[in-house]
Amino acid sequence: MSTIRVEVVSAEAEIFKGEAKLVVVTGEMGELGIAPRHAPLITRLKPGQVRVIQANDEELFLYVSGGIMEVQPTVVTILTDTAVRAADLDEVAAKQAKEAAEKAILNRTDVVEVAKAQAELAQAIAQLQALERLRKTLKH
Repeated sequence: MSTIRVEVVSAEAEIFKGEAKLVVVTGEMGELGIAPRHAPLITRLKPGQVRVIQANDEELFLYVSGGIMEVQPTVVTILTDTAVRAADLDEVAAKQAKEAAEKAILNRTDVVEVAKAQAELAQAIAQLQALERLRKTLKH
Protein backbone atom coordinates (compact mmCIF):
# COMPACT_ATOMS: atom_id res chain seq x y z
CA MET A 1 0.00 0.00 0.00
CA SER A 2 1.26 3.48 -0.79
CA THR A 3 1.87 6.10 1.88
CA ILE A 4 1.91 9.85 2.21
CA ARG A 5 4.56 11.87 4.04
CA VAL A 6 3.12 13.78 7.01
CA GLU A 7 4.71 16.73 8.78
CA VAL A 8 3.09 18.38 11.81
CA VAL A 9 4.90 21.53 12.88
CA SER A 10 4.04 23.86 15.75
CA ALA A 11 5.51 27.24 16.58
CA GLU A 12 7.83 25.48 19.05
CA ALA A 13 8.93 22.30 17.27
CA GLU A 14 8.33 19.62 14.68
CA ILE A 15 5.89 17.26 16.43
CA PHE A 16 5.69 14.47 13.86
CA LYS A 17 7.35 13.58 10.59
CA GLY A 18 6.77 10.23 8.96
CA GLU A 19 4.87 8.07 6.50
CA ALA A 20 1.14 7.43 6.87
CA LYS A 21 -1.66 5.54 5.19
CA LEU A 22 -4.31 8.04 6.30
CA VAL A 23 -4.56 11.39 8.09
CA VAL A 24 -7.86 12.54 9.64
CA VAL A 25 -8.33 16.18 10.72
CA THR A 26 -11.15 18.57 11.55
CA GLY A 27 -11.28 21.32 8.95
CA GLU A 28 -13.52 24.36 8.91
CA MET A 29 -16.20 22.48 7.00
CA GLY A 30 -15.94 19.21 8.93
CA GLU A 31 -13.82 16.11 9.18
CA LEU A 32 -11.37 15.33 6.36
CA GLY A 33 -9.61 12.08 5.55
CA ILE A 34 -6.42 12.43 3.53
CA ALA A 35 -4.98 9.39 1.78
CA PRO A 36 -2.02 9.05 -0.59
CA ARG A 37 -2.49 10.80 -3.96
CA HIS A 38 -5.17 13.12 -2.54
CA ALA A 39 -6.00 16.16 -4.65
CA PRO A 40 -4.11 19.32 -3.67
CA LEU A 41 -5.87 21.26 -0.94
CA ILE A 42 -5.28 24.07 1.54
CA THR A 43 -7.67 24.46 4.46
CA ARG A 44 -7.86 25.99 7.90
CA LEU A 45 -8.14 23.58 10.81
CA LYS A 46 -10.32 23.87 13.88
CA PRO A 47 -8.85 23.10 17.30
CA GLY A 48 -9.04 19.37 17.76
CA GLN A 49 -7.58 16.00 17.06
CA VAL A 50 -5.33 14.89 14.23
CA ARG A 51 -5.30 11.13 13.72
CA VAL A 52 -2.42 9.63 11.79
CA ILE A 53 -2.57 5.97 10.74
CA GLN A 54 1.10 5.26 10.21
CA ALA A 55 2.62 2.94 7.61
CA ASN A 56 2.97 0.21 10.28
CA ASP A 57 -0.78 0.53 11.12
CA GLU A 58 -0.13 2.22 14.48
CA GLU A 59 -2.43 5.14 15.21
CA LEU A 60 -1.01 8.41 16.47
CA PHE A 61 -3.29 11.00 18.03
CA LEU A 62 -2.28 14.65 18.21
CA TYR A 63 -4.06 17.75 19.47
CA VAL A 64 -3.72 20.96 17.43
CA SER A 65 -4.95 24.39 18.42
CA GLY A 66 -6.11 25.05 14.87
CA GLY A 67 -3.91 26.06 11.98
CA ILE A 68 -3.42 25.42 8.29
CA MET A 69 -3.12 22.15 6.40
CA GLU A 70 -1.62 21.88 2.93
CA VAL A 71 -2.16 18.66 1.01
CA GLN A 72 -0.14 17.62 -2.03
CA PRO A 73 -0.39 14.17 -3.65
CA THR A 74 2.61 12.87 -1.66
CA VAL A 75 2.85 15.29 1.32
CA VAL A 76 0.56 16.60 4.07
CA THR A 77 1.86 19.57 6.03
CA ILE A 78 0.07 20.84 9.14
CA LEU A 79 1.18 24.19 10.57
CA THR A 80 -0.20 25.16 13.96
CA ASP A 81 0.57 27.39 16.92
CA THR A 82 0.29 24.47 19.35
CA ALA A 83 0.52 20.74 18.74
CA VAL A 84 0.74 18.06 21.43
CA ARG A 85 0.67 14.29 21.29
CA ALA A 86 -2.67 13.29 22.84
CA ALA A 87 -0.90 11.03 25.34
CA ASP A 88 0.98 14.12 26.62
CA LEU A 89 -2.12 16.26 27.22
CA ASP A 90 -2.82 17.26 30.81
CA GLU A 91 -6.44 16.38 31.54
CA VAL A 92 -6.58 18.29 34.82
CA ALA A 93 -5.23 21.46 33.19
CA ALA A 94 -7.68 21.10 30.28
CA LYS A 95 -10.62 20.74 32.69
CA GLN A 96 -9.46 23.78 34.67
CA ALA A 97 -9.11 25.81 31.46
CA LYS A 98 -12.61 24.76 30.40
CA GLU A 99 -14.10 25.81 33.75
CA ALA A 100 -12.23 29.13 33.71
CA ALA A 101 -13.41 29.88 30.18
CA GLU A 102 -17.02 29.02 31.07
CA LYS A 103 -16.87 31.38 34.08
CA ALA A 104 -15.32 34.12 31.95
CA ILE A 105 -18.15 33.83 29.42
CA LEU A 106 -20.76 34.15 32.17
CA ASN A 107 -19.06 37.08 33.91
CA ARG A 108 -18.02 39.25 30.94
CA THR A 109 -19.94 41.88 29.07
CA ASP A 110 -17.11 43.03 26.80
CA VAL A 111 -17.43 41.44 23.35
CA VAL A 112 -13.66 40.93 22.97
CA GLU A 113 -13.36 39.21 26.36
CA VAL A 114 -16.28 36.92 25.58
CA ALA A 115 -14.81 36.01 22.18
CA LYS A 116 -11.44 35.24 23.78
CA ALA A 117 -13.12 33.10 26.45
CA GLN A 118 -15.12 31.25 23.78
CA ALA A 119 -11.92 30.46 21.87
CA GLU A 120 -10.27 29.20 25.06
CA LEU A 121 -13.34 27.09 25.80
CA ALA A 122 -13.24 25.55 22.30
CA GLN A 123 -9.58 24.64 22.73
CA ALA A 124 -10.13 23.10 26.18
CA ILE A 125 -13.07 21.04 24.90
CA ALA A 126 -11.03 19.89 21.90
CA GLN A 127 -8.22 18.75 24.20
CA LEU A 128 -10.65 16.81 26.39
CA GLN A 129 -12.23 15.20 23.32
CA ALA A 130 -8.79 14.17 22.03
CA LEU A 131 -8.05 12.55 25.40
CA GLU A 132 -11.38 10.74 25.38
CA ARG A 133 -10.82 9.38 21.85
CA LEU A 134 -7.35 8.23 22.88
CA ARG A 135 -8.81 6.36 25.86
CA LYS A 136 -11.42 4.66 23.66
CA THR A 137 -8.76 3.60 21.17
CA LEU A 138 -6.50 2.19 23.88
CA LYS A 139 -9.38 0.09 25.26
CA HIS A 140 -9.74 -1.73 21.92
